[in-house]
Amino acid sequence: MTESTPREELHKDGSLRARGHMRDGEMDGYWEWFRLDGTMLRSGSFDRGRQIGTWTTYDRSGAPHKETHFGD
Repeated sequence: MTESTPREELHKDGSLRARGHMRDGEMDGYWEWFRLDGTMLRSGSFDRGRQIGTWTTYDRSGAPHKETHFGD
């Protein structure tokens, strides 16, 4: 089993778009996505590329707006 490695993706302007970990070329573990203004857009976890658990979408003020549940 390979170790997970940290990964960051950037918007075209260089600001942080997403961060999390990759394992064998797939998203793995907890990830966060951000809007261009830096506020969090969504967060949730992957198990080797498959969405699992509770994913949260945030409004522009940073408050949780919606939760979506994926099978573990």
